[in-house]
Amino acid sequence: MPLTDEPLAVELLGRVPYGRIATSLRALPAVAPARHIVSGDGEDGEVLLRMDRRLGYHHACHGTVVAYGADNFNSGADVLWSVQFTGTARLADPTPRELALLGAAPDHLDPVYLRVRPGFVSVHTPHAA
Repeated sequence: MPLTDEPLAVELLGRVPYGRIATSLRALPAVAPARHIVSGDGEDGEVLLRMDRRLGYHHACHGTVVAYGADNFNSGADVLWSVQFTGTARLADPTPRELALLGAAPDHLDPVYLRVRPGFVSVHTPHAA
């Protein structure tokens, strides 16, 4: 995560377990939920995503530039924020440590994993009107 928002983005992503990955599927936008963890530090930082294989979105994401976003909008927190980044997604085999950090997958989920090294990173804090 080479941009100035990187340290803040990493810290904020660590506060929430889920976000949304966006890609293009047959020329249409596709957005899917994903569980995430931040893996690595500094410029070597990557985000590991767990998705449901049965949705098939991982096929559209692998090897392409995707967008990922997470926020705390439904948390009831006084300060709201959202993090977005883009990067190339790759199918991944998580390490045992990463699997432990992700926690057990829900019984209904057939997990598949993507690793994304963020390129362009932004953090937004909406202000009350």
